[in-house]
Amino acid sequence: MTGGTYTVVYELTEPATVTVGALGDHRLSAGGYAYTGSALGSGGFGRVDRHERVAAGEHDVRHWHVDYLGGHPAASVHRVLRLPERDVECAVAQALADGPVAGFGASDCDCVSHLAAYLDAEATVDAVKAVHSRI
Repeated sequence: MTGGTYTVVYELTEPATVTVGALGDHRLSAGGYAYTGSALGSGGFGRVDRHERVAAGEHDVRHWHVDYLGGHPAASVHRVLRLPERDVECAVAQALADGPVAGFGASDCDCVSHLAAYLDAEATVDAVKAVHSRI
């Protein structure tokens, strides 16, 4: 199975308080959110399928920070954008907008956050496409 870097675009339809594991409670505005991760292991982009199952309510285990956002009832996966066979997770995360939660998805690197916030889901998709095209 092919892996690489991916960005999941979430739509949060209303403001929400999301408890993000050890990062605690965070108040997020309604809008679009881009979470960038890597799927370089043997399961490849299967990790993305898991994120989608959590957001659809089909999987309840919260293992990664993004599971807490995706598993919130007001959140849904709007779109997934992939960069197959590329290890550019941190470069993409750093090129996107500032994140609303410091350390989100960045516990194993020096990035400020791997979650970026935008006004709405379509603006988020546009921003991610622009970053992916130049990285």
